Amino acid sequence: MLYLVRHAKAGSRRSWNGEDRLRPLSRAGRRQAEALATQLAALGVKSLISSPYQRCIETLLPTAHAIGAAVSTAKCLGEGRSFVEVLELMASLPDGAVLCSHGDVIPDTIAALERRGCELTSPPDWRKATVWVLDRDADGEILTASVWPPPGVSQ
Repeated sequence: MLYLVRHAKAGSRRSWNGEDRLRPLSRAGRRQAEALATQLAALGVKSLISSPYQRCIETLLPTAHAIGAAVSTAKCLGEGRSFVEVLELMASLPDGAVLCSHGDVIPDTIAALERRGCELTSPPDWRKATVWVLDRDADGEILTASVWPPPGVSQ
């Protein structure tokens, strides 16, 4: 099983004056990240790989603290990247890995998995802080994908 997370809520692009890669989570996003950590840690996740963007790293930090692991980064999970590299990364990871990426990369990756025969077992949900659960066979092929809605955190 792999888990593909869309980063939690971040501050507005328009109101952020710095480099977009450095834009952090909003207060609501930090609460979402804490809620995700509770869900993911309970599953026994083992490794955490994030887009190099700050908001993705911050989404996984509470989980890292909960499981006593570090968050590593992979450029292929960054905005504007190709699903091809994401699929290659996923194929190299052990079960229990969590990946965090963006709202452009995740839909492309899920669509590519569908084209390769993966069955979606829940309606797609592209909102921030959703978690795609990717079930693999013994050979590592992703057979099914379902998505958890964002944690129920008030604004």
